[in-house]
Amino acid sequence: MPRQADLIPLTAIELVPEGHLVRVVDDVLDQLDLSSLMARYDTGGGASRYHPVMLLKVWVYSYITKVYSGRQIAKQLRENLPMRWLAGAQTPDFRTLNTFRSSKLAPVIEEVFVSSVRLLEAKGYVQFKSYFVDGTKIEANANKYSFVWGNAVDTFNKKMDAQLRAYVKAAMEIAKAEDEAYGDRDLEEMEKPLWTKDDIKKLGQELNRKLSQLENKPSEPEREERKKKLRTMAKRVNGDFLTRKSKYEQAKQILGGRKSYSKTDTDATFMRMKEDPMLNGQLKPGYNVQIGTENGFILDFALFPNPTDTRTLKPHLDQFERHHGRLPHTVVADAGYGGQENYQYLADKNVRAVVKYNWFHKEQRKSFKKQIYRQENWPYDEATDSFECPQGHRAVLVREKDSHSEGGYLQRSKVYRVQDCEACPVKSLCTKSETNRSLEVNWTLRRLKDQAKQLLISDEGVRLRKRRCAEVEPVFARIKHNARFRRFHLRGLPKVRTEWGLLSLSENLQRMALTRA
Repeated sequence: MPRQADLIPLTAIELVPEGHLVRVVDDVLDQLDLSSLMARYDTGGGASRYHPVMLLKVWVYSYITKVYSGRQIAKQLRENLPMRWLAGAQTPDFRTLNTFRSSKLAPVIEEVFVSSVRLLEAKGYVQFKSYFVDGTKIEANANKYSFVWGNAVDTFNKKMDAQLRAYVKAAMEIAKAEDEAYGDRDLEEMEKPLWTKDDIKKLGQELNRKLSQLENKPSEPEREERKKKLRTMAKRVNGDFLTRKSKYEQAKQILGGRKSYSKTDTDATFMRMKEDPMLNGQLKPGYNVQIGTENGFILDFALFPNPTDTRTLKPHLDQFERHHGRLPHTVVADAGYGGQENYQYLADKNVRAVVKYNWFHKEQRKSFKKQIYRQENWPYDEATDSFECPQGHRAVLVREKDSHSEGGYLQRSKVYRVQDCEACPVKSLCTKSETNRSLEVNWTLRRLKDQAKQLLISDEGVRLRKRRCAEVEPVFARIKHNARFRRFHLRGLPKVRTEWGLLSLSENLQRMALTRA
């Protein structure tokens, strides 16, 4: 049966209903301050064929519809009606789309996202009162067997330095055997515990000089043996050692303060993922993504190479303050963030910390308070600065101790020791030490924990702790499960940050569309 043509041809505008999500994307992005993006095109070279705002809309809507490939988006622009409506029937190819995302959008993705959050605040969706923080690990687009371990680099580097010192000693013996009065002084100056690439170059030059001196002397069996040995050392120093030292120095520079990185994405760090199909706890290259939400909207995000969350809160909130000009009134987070550095930072910034710490839930149980041998349950006498053990013995102050966290944060503790444990009948229940029982108490951390505890067990604290589960966790669930985004598609921190920025934008726009409905 032949198809009957419409008497009046329909346009794309008529075919896209008013409440369609693509219209929300178009409307909201038109209200954003995109001056930072437009400034990327003010460098000369002529006008762009496609408007940057149109390309941004296409990318955001594509991430909403779970399309992350430039080629697939180019296909959608030819075949998908909402996409054609959004792009005004323009059809940029995949190269144009990918170049825009990687070159134009990547440097300003944070500014674009902050502009969208300001719009949310202006429309009353968020108030910056309670900031719910959490993190998740997303696998990098990198080979899981392309690892470089910091400990291995240090080990091989030290072994090579030991070999270099041995070579210097051997060269000095050769020089001494040739009765050179002053020739070995340069080698003595080169004998050092740590070697650099420049040091190896100088050693190679000095070995070549020593070798040329021997070449000009009469041939003798012993001298020929020394020349052969020196030639072997010079060849290895100028070749293998110099190449390896360059590689080790480059690896140390890439590592920074990390313990590992991937050769195919040097910004990615190997970390343990929750998604473990083989159930073998295999480490995979990835990024630790931190977000903060309010009313289900993402207010800020940051990506870190740290496998744990403890050292991410401070830089995350510093970034939040730079972006928004202020900090939220209250920060709500789980026990992964409950360290002294974070508590002190929030206290210094006058931010209320509804942040749990390790053992918080266990401390609320009656069974915990019945464990009389735990130092938390020992009575403390402030006048004498001592504790009393369950047997009535005093634990007195013996020394103070300074320690540093993995990030270099100074923590000061006091060490107390019970004086007469040897004859105690319950010593085996109290301590495994062969000597007297010792207590290490960080009074600053204990005070900060007590402050956090009072807020955590208050009515407001309980309400915020319950709300956290419904705030930030569903955002990760929608992105990782519903949108099936468990692995980045691009490589390098700037491009990965752009991907997560687009995901965050799309998540907020979907939330806004639901709120409107």
